[in-house]
Amino acid sequence: MVVCGDDGLAYRLAAELRGVHGEQVILVVPPSERTARLPVAGRARAASAALLDRVVSAAVGRGAGGSTATAGSGANGHRADGERVLEAADLTEAVFAEAGVERAAALALVYDDDETNIRAALTARRLNPRLRLVLRLYNRRLGQHIEELLDQAAALASGEGAAGGPEASTAVLSDADTAAPALVATAVAGTSKVVQTDSLLLRAVERQPSRDGHVAGPGLCTLALLSATGADPAGADGSEGNGDQGPRLLPDDEEVRRAAGRAAVVLEQVSSFGGPESAATGRGVGGVPPLASLFSRRLRWSLAGIVGCVVALAVALWLVTGTHPLRAFYLTLLDLFAIDDPAIGAPLGRQILQLLSGLVGLLLLPVLLAAVLEALGTFRTTSGLRKPPRGLGGHVVLLGLGKIGTRVLTRLRELHVPVVCVESDPEARGLATARRLRVPVVLGDVTQEGVLEAAKIHRAHALLAVTSADTTNLEAALYARSVRPDLRVVLRLYDDHFATAVYRTLRAAHPHASTRSRSVSYLAAPAFAGAMLGRQVLGAIPVERRVLLFAAVEVDGHPELEGRTVAEAFRAGAWRVLALEGRADVSPDHVLEKGDRVVVAATRRGLAELG
Repeated sequence: MVVCGDDGLAYRLAAELRGVHGEQVILVVPPSERTARLPVAGRARAASAALLDRVVSAAVGRGAGGSTATAGSGANGHRADGERVLEAADLTEAVFAEAGVERAAALALVYDDDETNIRAALTARRLNPRLRLVLRLYNRRLGQHIEELLDQAAALASGEGAAGGPEASTAVLSDADTAAPALVATAVAGTSKVVQTDSLLLRAVERQPSRDGHVAGPGLCTLALLSATGADPAGADGSEGNGDQGPRLLPDDEEVRRAAGRAAVVLEQVSSFGGPESAATGRGVGGVPPLASLFSRRLRWSLAGIVGCVVALAVALWLVTGTHPLRAFYLTLLDLFAIDDPAIGAPLGRQILQLLSGLVGLLLLPVLLAAVLEALGTFRTTSGLRKPPRGLGGHVVLLGLGKIGTRVLTRLRELHVPVVCVESDPEARGLATARRLRVPVVLGDVTQEGVLEAAKIHRAHALLAVTSADTTNLEAALYARSVRPDLRVVLRLYDDHFATAVYRTLRAAHPHASTRSRSVSYLAAPAFAGAMLGRQVLGAIPVERRVLLFAAVEVDGHPELEGRTVAEAFRAGAWRVLALEGRADVSPDHVLEKGDRVVVAATRRGLAELG
C-alpha cells in the first residue's frame, strides 16, 4: 500500500493500514524543510528530519525488517522503525517508480489540495492500470466525474473495453463528508447518529439505563456498551487508561444482560430511505425572500397595532354618527392622512375621533419610513452576511467555516438546527454557503474578547469548534465555559494524549458539563483504509474515543458469512450483520448465500479479519 499526503490524514491512514490490517505501507510525504501539517497539537511541522522520524514512527507503528528507500529521482528516503518513508516535493513518475506504484495493490492520494490529487491519480493510472486508487477530493461533483474517467482509462489500458477490468477501481472520498455527521450528532442533543446507504437508513442512539439498571426502550440490537463513566459525558472520552471500564463494542446478549447500570448505543431503526430531506420551510420561492424576512417582528407588531387602531376608530365613528360602515372607514382614512375637511360644527364625538385619527396618522409616518428603510436594507443584504438576531437562543455556535465547517453547517441546516457561525477569514470558503442558507455569521477572531458574545454564546445550546488549530479550539472552549459552565462543547482535537489531558482537566473543573473530542482524520481513516482494501465503508460512529464502522460486504468468498444464518454470522466484539442491502426485515434465521451483499457493523480489527 502506498499512501501520499501532506497532513494528519496520511499518517492516520498509514497507522490504520499498518497497525490494524497488517499491510506493508510506503508513506510519501513532503520533504522536511517544507511546510506540512503533522498530527501534533497545533499541527505545526517540525523543521528537522529527526523529529519527522519520531512522528512518523509513532504514527505508522513499529515493524521489523523494513527496507530503506534509496534516495534519488527527486525523492529522499529514510527508514522509520521498519517502515519505508519517501520525502518528495512533487509526485512525479520517478517518485512513483521509487515507491513501487507499478507493483502496489493500492494507492491513496490524500493531499489537502484537490488538483494535486487529480494530477497524481492520472499519472498513477497510466503507470498501473489495475492499481486501486483512493482519492481525497472536497468537490463531490468533480469527484464523480474523475472516478468514472479513471475507471474508464483503466479499462481501456487493460484491453477489457469500457466495462472495466475486474480489479481496477477508483474510490473518491471526502474526509469532511465522513466526519460531518458524527460531529453534528455529538453537538446536538437527541440527534441520532446516522449512517446512510443507497437504500437504508441506519440510526443509532445513546440510551441511559433505567431504574432497574437495564437499558430501556425498543431496539434492534445493542451496538456498544459505554464505559463506566458513560453517564458523565465530560469524562467519558478521556476515561480509558485511567482505571475505568472502557467501552465494549458489539457485545453479545449475555454480556448485555450482565452489564446492568451501563449506558448503551442501540440500533433503533433500520428503515427504507425515502430520499433527501425536504428543504427548510420559509425560504421563499425562486430566490425571492419571504415577506416575513423583510420586516422585523417589532415592526410587524407596530404595523398591526396601527391597523387595529384604524379599525377601532372606524367602528367608533360608525357608532357615534350612524354613518354607513364603509363611509365611516373611508372618512377615518381621510382623517388619518390629513386630507379631510376639519369637523368644524360637527358633533363633539366626530371632532374627537378626527383628532385621534390625525394622531394615529402622525404615528404611522415613522412606522412607514422604518418599513421602507428596513425592506430596502433587507433586499440589499440578502446576498450578504446576516447578523445574529437579538432574541436568538438554543442555537449551535459553529467555530470555523473551512472544509469541515462548511459540511457541518450544511448538515446542521438539513436537520433544521439554528446556527451562528464565527469565522476570522473574510474569504473563507464556507461564507458562500452561509449566505445561501441565510445563516448568521460573526466575522472576527474568536480569541478576541466580544466575538463569542456577539454569537450569543451565553444563550447557545452548544459550541462546535472545528478550526484546524487545536489551540484555537481549546481557547474558545475554555472561554465559552467561563461564560456558560454547563455549555455542551465539541472540540476538534487531533492528538489523543492532548485530548485525554484536556478531558481530565475539564472533567475536574466542570463535572456536570458535556465535552467531546472528535478528530476528523481519526474518523475518516477507517473509510479510506477500507476503500484501499476494496471494501465499501459506509460510515463511522464514534463511541467515546473508539470508532464503530459500517460497511457493505459481499458474502461470496467469506467463510465467516457464506452458508451461515444471520445469527451464526455474528462474532461478539468483531462484527454483526445488520441487514441485507436493500432489505431491513431480515430474520436471524436467514441463511446468507452467494451473491448476497450485507451491511455489517464492525470494529476496525473485525473488519480487517473479514478480509
